[in-house]
Amino acid sequence: MIKEKIRILHVAEAAGGVDRYLRVLFKYLDSSRFENILVASQNYNESDYANLNLRFVPFEMAHEIGTGDLSTVLRLRKVIKEYNPDIVYAHSSKAGAIARIANFGLKNNCIYNPHGWAFNMQVSDKKKAVYRIIEKVLAGFCDKIICISPAEKVSALANGICSEKKLNVITNGIDFDEFKLRESTVTRASVGIPDDAFVVGMIGRLSEQKAPDTFVKMASEVRKTIPEAHFVIVGNGNLEDECRELAEKLGISESLHITGWVDNPIDYLRLFDVATLLSRWEGFGLAIAEYMMCHKPVVATDTDAIPYLVDDGRTGILVPVDDYKKTAEAVCRLHDDIGFRERLISDAYEKVVKEFDAKRVAKQHEELFESICFR
Repeated sequence: MIKEKIRILHVAEAAGGVDRYLRVLFKYLDSSRFENILVASQNYNESDYANLNLRFVPFEMAHEIGTGDLSTVLRLRKVIKEYNPDIVYAHSSKAGAIARIANFGLKNNCIYNPHGWAFNMQVSDKKKAVYRIIEKVLAGFCDKIICISPAEKVSALANGICSEKKLNVITNGIDFDEFKLRESTVTRASVGIPDDAFVVGMIGRLSEQKAPDTFVKMASEVRKTIPEAHFVIVGNGNLEDECRELAEKLGISESLHITGWVDNPIDYLRLFDVATLLSRWEGFGLAIAEYMMCHKPVVATDTDAIPYLVDDGRTGILVPVDDYKKTAEAVCRLHDDIGFRERLISDAYEKVVKEFDAKRVAKQHEELFESICFR
């Protein structure tokens, strides 16, 4: 029996992009029709969800697969039974596996959103095979799988994860309200950048996926042609020390600025002259849409979902993964050719406004929730 409101119990373990995705989704879902409960791991801050009209349920969940997962499944099953949702919505690979197993046999509907397939990561072939098997088996434990880009759907079908009928593409979006001009205390001076510097930046974790080491190598190449260039990485991560050591070795430490974790990445983005995303694999690449919205020319890697966002030569420049020299050439071209840079910015802004509105993402979710509950 469907309640007056459709009750959705979201399960999330991975933070970062999933965290941001959820906050924007909750902001725009119609609270008069949908009741949201977020069962979130220790990676999430309850205060971030205080004004989003939902119930926040802290839940301990390890990131890596381990012997404690059976206990986690049983604990989560109790939570699901307690709240009795119409829909269990599992976000990311680990939470997706735990939630789908915990929900097996219960009388509700289940949706899974991998937020980027684990088998597309740069890991060993053995691990990729294991991830594929897990996804194939657990695809039978849910009603629908949401793909955050057309590339994710193509990848699912190519790897035989499930039938096309089970896959729903709801392309990611960004919250346009976040990009309204507001007073900011972030200036070039506050970051330690000269006013006349040419600034190249990236927003993202300092992790293997986002290739910050390639960014640092690119920076060294760019400095050979543009000595006044400075470089900003907005984020933190396990590769921060390695990147600082590499910058020291390459002699560019004074021109590299790593902000660490910040709550206001858009304020730092406004300092960039060129914005990059050099991911080795990518389920969507939300930062690219943010770059476009802020009128920043984009250089990004030609991998996975990114070509769906970046039309090479029209809305940005695509470069091969880990090719820091090609990346440096693209950055230098944007520095030298102002007309080309302005055309990219204009076409990219038009694309993001037309295609990547978070309100559209919420609307498509609402339609999916109602379709599986009232079928």
